[in-house]
Amino acid sequence: MAKSRSSGRWLQEHERDPYVLRARREGYRSRASYKLLELDTKDKVLRPGAVVLDLGAAPGGWTQVAATRVGAAGRVIATDILPMDSLPGVDFVQGDFTEQDTLDRVLGILGGTGVDLVISDMAPNMSGMRAVDQPRAMHLVELAMDVASQVLKPEGIFLTKVFQGEDFQHLLMQLRQSYRTVASRKPEASRARSRELYWVAKGFRGG
Repeated sequence: MAKSRSSGRWLQEHERDPYVLRARREGYRSRASYKLLELDTKDKVLRPGAVVLDLGAAPGGWTQVAATRVGAAGRVIATDILPMDSLPGVDFVQGDFTEQDTLDRVLGILGGTGVDLVISDMAPNMSGMRAVDQPRAMHLVELAMDVASQVLKPEGIFLTKVFQGEDFQHLLMQLRQSYRTVASRKPEASRARSRELYWVAKGFRGG
């Protein structure tokens, strides 16, 4: 019963959320689009002509923003275990990006071209138990970091969602060894009670 009441409250809050309503009006697939728009306005991570890899892309809110901002001269490759409706100018690979077959398909689309920006708004399915959710969330960050290190061009950018808690400082230290600068951001579109932050890592030092 408690879970049902909690789900009902979440649904009511979701339906009243100004970013949800705005996304519906403006044709974005999720409220998360506004987080990337805000981060890009502040940190200039998306530029016309850039090659972008979006990890855990479905339903495609971040992919939409990336495709629009890199323009016709740019390229966006998106991947997710879940299916995703197609978007103009986007190559979608369905599969687990941590598996070699999926990564090989992404690399095949790139055709030897490096990536300017890797973005990840991934989060695990939350159980509500912090001791379980936090390690799973940070493991996803670690996996995304590993893929970024394989595909980014020198001086490339890595943008990822993280959650404050266990392993936060350890992974931040790792990231600072691989990139020239790392900034932590909390977009206004992030729900205030959420422990999520975003790391914007610029200046990839190369493999």
